[in-house]
Amino acid sequence: MIVWLNGTHGVGKTTTSVLVQQLIPDSRVFDAEKVGEALMDIRPGLPATDNFQHWPPWRPLVVETARRVLDYTGGTLVMPMTVLVEQYWREITSGLAQHGVPVRHFVLHADQGTLRARIAGDTVLGPDSPFRLQCLKPYAEAARTWLHAEAEVVDTTHLTPAEAAREIAAAVEGDDTEPPEPMALRAESDSGPPPSSNN
Repeated sequence: MIVWLNGTHGVGKTTTSVLVQQLIPDSRVFDAEKVGEALMDIRPGLPATDNFQHWPPWRPLVVETARRVLDYTGGTLVMPMTVLVEQYWREITSGLAQHGVPVRHFVLHADQGTLRARIAGDTVLGPDSPFRLQCLKPYAEAARTWLHAEAEVVDTTHLTPAEAAREIAAAVEGDDTEPPEPMALRAESDSGPPPSSNN
């Protein structure tokens, strides 16, 4: 299973994802931004863009990495990643569905005033990051047109990251979906018990 934490940049996805991981047994955090960073390191560089999500390889690479990790480890991946383009979200989720990977999609929401205050106090990109501020309008448009209808919305306006994490973990805990077994365990099960030793 994947627990995907969506929402605009600066809402608190990364902080919350670490706390969610601590509450869900056999889970790991996978930040799909690292896939984008790998693409950004290609030299000579890929065609210029203001967002690595626009590069067509990014979406299938996210799918392939996530499903391969789950094949290997089983359990749950907690993925904090902003996706505001509906087409990109469809590509990712349909790709995961083809591999039988269920996705619980949560959006961390906050009102505009709260978002701006969090961005002003950001210690990662620095206060009032232009990149994070310019994402506020696309987030509001995505939320209005499709995003909130596609997800379980967690309004964090008056929640701490720990409170938001507990709400998400409780929702996941109430889900009856069984996470897939690791690939090695499935292979062992398919082949039957190992032969007994005569030693």
